[in-house]
Amino acid sequence: MIIALVQIPLEGPKRETDAVIRQSVESTRIFHEVAGLRRKYYLNSEAGGGGIYEFDSRENALAWFNDGWADWMEGRFGVRPTLTLFDNPVVLDNEAGEVRVRGRAVPAPWNTGEP
Repeated sequence: MIIALVQIPLEGPKRETDAVIRQSVESTRIFHEVAGLRRKYYLNSEAGGGGIYEFDSRENALAWFNDGWADWMEGRFGVRPTLTLFDNPVVLDNEAGEVRVRGRAVPAPWNTGEP
C-alpha cells in the first residue's frame, strides 16, 4: 500500500470549514474514479490544505500523480502543491481491533491471551 501526502500551502487564515466541506464533497466526483485509490482524507489547517491518499499500489499512485498533476492542482488552488509518497507496510486499525501487514491481518501483539 502507498500513502501519498499532498500539501497545498495557502496564505491567510484557516479556510472556513463549511467551504472546505462543500469543495471537498464536490471533488469526490473526480476522486471516486481514480484507479487504485482506496481512501482520501481531506485536510485543512492554518498552513493550508491538502490530502492523504491511500493507494493499492505505487503504480496506481504514480499514474494519478503524473507529470501534469501539479500543474492541474496549481490551476485549481493558485499555488503549487508538494507531494510525498510513503510505503505503508503496517496498519493499526483501532476501530477493527487489528494489525495488518501488507494488507493481511496478523495476530495483534496486545492480544496474546497471556494474563
